[in-house]
Amino acid sequence: MKIRITLLTLIALAFNPLNLAFAADAEAGKTIFSNNCSGCHNNGLNVIAPEKTLQKAVLEKNGMFSKEAIIKQVTKGKSPMPAFGGQLSVSDIENVAAYVLKMANSGWK
Repeated sequence: MKIRITLLTLIALAFNPLNLAFAADAEAGKTIFSNNCSGCHNNGLNVIAPEKTLQKAVLEKNGMFSKEAIIKQVTKGKSPMPAFGGQLSVSDIENVAAYVLKMANSGWK
């Protein structure tokens, strides 16, 4: 019985929706970013708070260079950035995070 429960637990963990975040689609994120974020963050810049760009070094300095941190920021917002959790789906936000990390790693080229 314990073996069966353990096996079922492992299967459930393997198909846990939280694990889907690792399969985020940066290409889909590009479109979502372009439609929702580029007004303030075109080419990884920040027109509202110029010192808080989406450049890798700045994201790292501010503790924002991780999928989790970006997802939280996009979902909940932080003044002056609005929250997008009510406008974008979880998968859209995960895709945006994947795109931002990809572009930050490439120097927004």
